[in-house]
Amino acid sequence: MKNQQDLGGHNQETSTKRKHSSNSNNSQDLEEFKIQNEMQDEDEDEFGLALSLSFRPTYKKKTTSNTTKPQLSLSLPPSVTSTLLPLSTSHALLADIPLTEPLLYTTTASVNQESPLAGPSRGRRKRRNPSQGPREGKGETVPVLYSWAMDRRATVRSLEYLLSRKIETITGLVQCKRCEKQYEIGFDLEAKFVEIGAFISENKSSMRDRAPSVWMNPALPKCQFCEQENSAKPVIANKKRKINWLFLLLGQMLGCCTLDQLKYFCKHTKNHRTGAKDRVLFLAYLGLCKQLDPNGPFDR
Repeated sequence: MKNQQDLGGHNQETSTKRKHSSNSNNSQDLEEFKIQNEMQDEDEDEFGLALSLSFRPTYKKKTTSNTTKPQLSLSLPPSVTSTLLPLSTSHALLADIPLTEPLLYTTTASVNQESPLAGPSRGRRKRRNPSQGPREGKGETVPVLYSWAMDRRATVRSLEYLLSRKIETITGLVQCKRCEKQYEIGFDLEAKFVEIGAFISENKSSMRDRAPSVWMNPALPKCQFCEQENSAKPVIANKKRKINWLFLLLGQMLGCCTLDQLKYFCKHTKNHRTGAKDRVLFLAYLGLCKQLDPNGPFDR
């Protein structure tokens, strides 16, 4: 009986050891299987990385040539003609031209070089001086039409000369704006000039190089026939060289002249002739007074 109990205990102990050994063997096999799987995964990762690196696309770097752009020039090559080509023909010609050979731009031709398409060259136009004399073909001297005028354009004699020659009345033609009759009137030379000179001396500083309204819109004489006030307008010659400048000055009717006629006076008396009419009219008054009395207060 005792031997049977010992045998049963021994068998139970043996089965327990077998279980433990089988469990330990299974755990070792599981760990080895895990290690093998991890190593296989690492091999696959390395293989995939190597495969991805081997199949990575390669990009070629763009190479730029060292050719420099030609400088712009206004000249055209001799091969270009003025004949216009059809659109399709011009495209075909441009397609055959290599890009490395510039057609319309050259670096050696200068800007002043004449091109086949350029028109005839013009000479540089000379700028006219505002105080320049008459054009070619027109002389500075003109026929003397009045005893108080000189043989030069827009020039009258001095007051001293006229009084010494007993020229005391200056006459001219007027026409009535109402009855349209023409007749001749005269102004006292010395009295009218003293009146104008006194007005300029007193008001020149306030004029600011511009004619006042009494000069721009002059009061006209009364008609001797119809007795219409402010009606006798001076008759001004169409030819500027025939204008009776001294008569217009003494009657203070220079404002009846056009801007072109006043510019003509300033041109031939070496005065600045650009600007509005009031400025040119102011210069005409001072210029004529200066001719009558060179020593008077008629400088600008």
